[in-house]
Amino acid sequence: MSKTVEAVRKHLDLSQNKTLNVLMYEAFRKTIILGDIPAGTRINEKVFAEELNISRTPIRLAMKQLVNENLVVHVPKVGIVVKGIRIKDAYEIYDIRKSLDTLAAVKAMTHMTESDFNDLKVLIKRGEQLSQEDKIDDVLKNFADFNAFIYEKSQMPRLREIVLDLQAYLVYFRDIAIRSTERRERALQEHWLIYHGMKTNNLEQITSITHEHLDRSLKFIVLEMERRQID
Repeated sequence: MSKTVEAVRKHLDLSQNKTLNVLMYEAFRKTIILGDIPAGTRINEKVFAEELNISRTPIRLAMKQLVNENLVVHVPKVGIVVKGIRIKDAYEIYDIRKSLDTLAAVKAMTHMTESDFNDLKVLIKRGEQLSQEDKIDDVLKNFADFNAFIYEKSQMPRLREIVLDLQAYLVYFRDIAIRSTERRERALQEHWLIYHGMKTNNLEQITSITHEHLDRSLKFIVLEMERRQID
């Protein structure tokens, strides 16, 4: 089995109660965003179908979705080629996130009730518990839930749509950062600072902590991408 097919196969979990179309898409997506398939690699549908002993349809559908997410590109006379994520993408995405996350938090704090703040507090405490238990995948989901909660409470649906367009990148960056115990614990502390800034309507604190939070994540991610020799 080729190295590229093997990389995808490792992320193909057939035990899940999902269609093969969905499972293949998720396997390809995770493999690419984690950098396990280098940028520039050509995806040969025929080879994948033969070596995984499946039809080409799930692979073709997965490629179609990944083209839409800009993780792969269709090159004329060549086929589907992995675009992947590069260091320059990290800088661009984090500059965008600084503005969007700050705006979301500021808007959310003006709409949140005492009950909402209690729910957010529970969410952060749950993240701490999961981190202590070293349940990394659950921590990743918890961090995503933290951000989603704030965006939902901002009551700005168009802002949420913009963030969804960046989701493939955010999953990749969060996966890199949160698997580091040191970065994970620091990020949880920063979640508390963002929470308290929102609770006290402290615009300056929200802006400062949100930017510091993202700058630290970016620094960690760039170092890790350099270590993986991703340009």
